[in-house]
Amino acid sequence: MYEPIRTKSVHRMGGGRAEYPHSSRAEALDSQLAGHLSALLAVTDELGLDEAADRISAEVARLRGRVPTRIQGRPAADGDADRCALHQRAHDLAGRALVVAASRADTAVAILAAERMDAHSAAADPAGAL
Repeated sequence: MYEPIRTKSVHRMGGGRAEYPHSSRAEALDSQLAGHLSALLAVTDELGLDEAADRISAEVARLRGRVPTRIQGRPAADGDADRCALHQRAHDLAGRALVVAASRADTAVAILAAERMDAHSAAADPAGAL
């Protein structure tokens, strides 16, 4: 009445962990931090802040193991409203980078992000009402 199964099951239970690439929490935080810094680099380049962009680029290169692609000669935003919006965007991105850097205990990036937040805050609203 009962006949044993002669073919292998198409379903697998456990044991498949080695078949899929997994990243550690540290690797995930490195990737996330590099992404935030890359976005900050793009806005910093657009604002024409070359010295700050070079520092950010060096940190992205350290995290990713390669120098990020940058667009040279990118025109800066026209008008005060556009520049203010870019500074606000850069401030937000630096804040995100600061949170991730603090989470992974990366002091160098945390200091850089805090400095960028201060600089963009001052540039966005010189009166200090940001």
